[in-house]
Amino acid sequence: MPTRNVVLSDHQHELVETLVMSGRYQNASEVLREGLRLVEERDRLEQAKLAALQHAASQGWADVSAGRYTDVADDRLEDFLGQLGRRAAGLVKTVS
Repeated sequence: MPTRNVVLSDHQHELVETLVMSGRYQNASEVLREGLRLVEERDRLEQAKLAALQHAASQGWADVSAGRYTDVADDRLEDFLGQLGRRAAGLVKTVS
């Protein structure tokens, strides 16, 4: 297994030592590997969120181009959004 030297801040060093001393990890390498797994997982989640947002934006623009939208006056926007929120909450309840 390849080795690598890393420089930790005092706080990071103390955290690694505390986690090892707690018995949760056998050594500092285990702590750092777990940290890297968490970074990988966070990156995967962020990529999935970005892909979902890109898909939603693409779908939204396609709907606008096809004329599938509702024009709402500025003074009615808050009420309109409230209605959408209530509809969405109702859908969530039926799915759960």
